[in-house]
Amino acid sequence: MKCRICSSESREIFSGKILIKHIIKYFHCTECDFLQTEDPYWLGEAYQSAIGITDTGILKRNNLFARRSAAVISTFFDSNNKFLDFAGGYGIFVRMMRDFGFDFYWYDPFAENLFAKGFEHNKQDRVLLVTAFECFEHFTDPISEINKMLDISGNIIFSTRLFKDTPPQPSDWWYYSLESGQHISFYSAKTLKHLARKFDLHLNSDNKAFHMLSKEKHNDLLFKVIIKLSDLGLTKLFQAGLKSKTEADNKFLSKKNKNN
Repeated sequence: MKCRICSSESREIFSGKILIKHIIKYFHCTECDFLQTEDPYWLGEAYQSAIGITDTGILKRNNLFARRSAAVISTFFDSNNKFLDFAGGYGIFVRMMRDFGFDFYWYDPFAENLFAKGFEHNKQDRVLLVTAFECFEHFTDPISEINKMLDISGNIIFSTRLFKDTPPQPSDWWYYSLESGQHISFYSAKTLKHLARKFDLHLNSDNKAFHMLSKEKHNDLLFKVIIKLSDLGLTKLFQAGLKSKTEADNKFLSKKNKNN
């Protein structure tokens, strides 16, 4: 099977049982270290709901990534620009970032915007940076999806959990998400480095689950330090000069609703 990242030959290394009934094969590329499932014929069944029923960590994860993103954006970029959450789900992350004071917008063709209504992405807007959380592992064609993001901005903050060394067996790694059947693409640090070279971008990573691809080179040690600081709850350090948009958004939406 051809690797979806580098087109090299991938070899079958094990199988797993998804959705409690389908036995599927996993293929590993020794060239870029990418791990992929066989052609995912089951996705229609897996996506009867855009957000998996077993995703109990959705609020905790959005809170964590909002704090980390605030730290990264404030440290390495101009916080007064427009930003976009690609595959924004229910809009939780966008609402949190706007509450912090960042001008964030939502985009997701597969989910309903529940919490960031009124702040959908306008293709005419210039966007400094795109965020893409917990979606790389869902991509059937990672290169095409990354190109879509790069058409919007050359800077991407994203999350996907990495495996180390040999890909773990399905019984040994919860991130395969066997119950949902939605995770079909898996990466290591080597895979992300390959992607950075392919797109001529610079990579920063915590080497676990939180990463950035960017046009400009940024200090990797500083990247890791500010993530640690945000995890310690020091988010306000990275909100200097920003004013929460919670009240302003309320007024904007109230006025918009009256006019409609």
